[in-house]
Amino acid sequence: MTQSVADAFESALARVLQRSIDDFERIAAWERLSGGASQETYRVRIHAGGGERLLCLRRSPGGEHVAERRPGLRTEARLMQAARAAGIPVPRVHAVLEPSDGLGEGFLMEWLEGETLGARIARADELAAIRPKLAFQCGEILARIHGVDLDATDLRGALDALTPEQCVELTWERYRSYATPQPMIDYSARWLRDHLPPRSEPALVHNDFRNGNLMIGPSGVVAVLDWEIAHVGDPLRDLGWLCTHSWRFGRPDLPVGGFGRLEDLLAGYASVTGKSVDPEHVRFWIVYGSFSWAVGCLTMAEHFRTGPDKTVERPAIGRRSSECQADCANLLLPGPVELVEPEPPREAAEMPRLDELLASVRDHLRGDVMGASRGRAQFMARVAANSLDIALRDLALGPAHRRRELARLRALLGVSGELEELRWRLVHGLRDGSLPLDLPGLGDHLRQTVLNQLAIDQPSYPALATARAHP
Repeated sequence: MTQSVADAFESALARVLQRSIDDFERIAAWERLSGGASQETYRVRIHAGGGERLLCLRRSPGGEHVAERRPGLRTEARLMQAARAAGIPVPRVHAVLEPSDGLGEGFLMEWLEGETLGARIARADELAAIRPKLAFQCGEILARIHGVDLDATDLRGALDALTPEQCVELTWERYRSYATPQPMIDYSARWLRDHLPPRSEPALVHNDFRNGNLMIGPSGVVAVLDWEIAHVGDPLRDLGWLCTHSWRFGRPDLPVGGFGRLEDLLAGYASVTGKSVDPEHVRFWIVYGSFSWAVGCLTMAEHFRTGPDKTVERPAIGRRSSECQADCANLLLPGPVELVEPEPPREAAEMPRLDELLASVRDHLRGDVMGASRGRAQFMARVAANSLDIALRDLALGPAHRRRELARLRALLGVSGELEELRWRLVHGLRDGSLPLDLPGLGDHLRQTVLNQLAIDQPSYPALATARAHP
């Protein structure tokens, strides 16, 4: 923010605090936190009642109204209030932003202490004692979420109602609107449509219950965060999302958030509901989770193109789509993978070469900018450096990867043509059903393509090691 924008933001925030905090005196400090690619999160320190307090502000990116988002932040605040009344651990909501506040959509809530970084929750030594108990706790909490009375809380009309089939179709439709040919996404959509689970009694679905949206302390779950995309639907979607590979943070052996076992999650759920859960029903939603987040990552790249919050984080997340596509390949098309080898730098006589220019900027970001910054600025410098690593790997691996992809496509489809043209031909065949999912060579082509792309985008992501370990 510029100084004038920051001053206006603080003045508007102070007016909200005056009406919502009885003993509010003044703002001591505020800062936007790192992360939060879909919403902005701020830590606000105030003087109140002769002492200091911490609060949390969540608002839409840039303070803009996002018309297509439902339920949105206003209803998210209502959801949290209903959840708190049902005994679900959530922060207390102090105020919901009004249009006259000039801060956009959002709300102000209490600040709770605990760990929210998924990787630390999965690995930190100080949480080692509680980690084995978290999956059971998550099962209990999800059961209570799914038991919220939507009519008594007057939430049913404020939330979309979605069947599994609608979830698949809407996500597939959103991806198709981006005009990018990603055949593994289309294959996954076809598989999901062919393997829809049996209908369940509709319930409140948190829809983003995962490691990274949970606050964890020494005694377990301190709070369930980020209710902004809740809906009414199949409650087992929440269980599958918690087990989706993207939220295991490098611990593929522990399917529940990288910290627990599926059996414990289901046992905790049954302890409240009194009902057993079919693991295959959960598996459908695990596959859907990778499919959905593959599209969600592309959405971040699309938001970078269209605004309003053009941060360096959004295109970086866009490249993570290959992680999720690789997870889909391992789940649906398991098999070996042959990775391309790096090529020597092109135009080696140039001084400096393109790769040297990129490496110099990356090293400056990591060595100088990150060392001289903190908080969100340091985080964004790390993201920018990682994006340059992707560009460097693309220079080394991309040409050979794309040559092999083109050769496979020509053999698979039996036609000549250039790479983008044949990608689209494959995608259209998957979308209109003219290409069967068991077409000889299709599975191998998709697996080789997405896993070699992953070697460019994020070679340390566990899906690559999983594929390379396949006999």
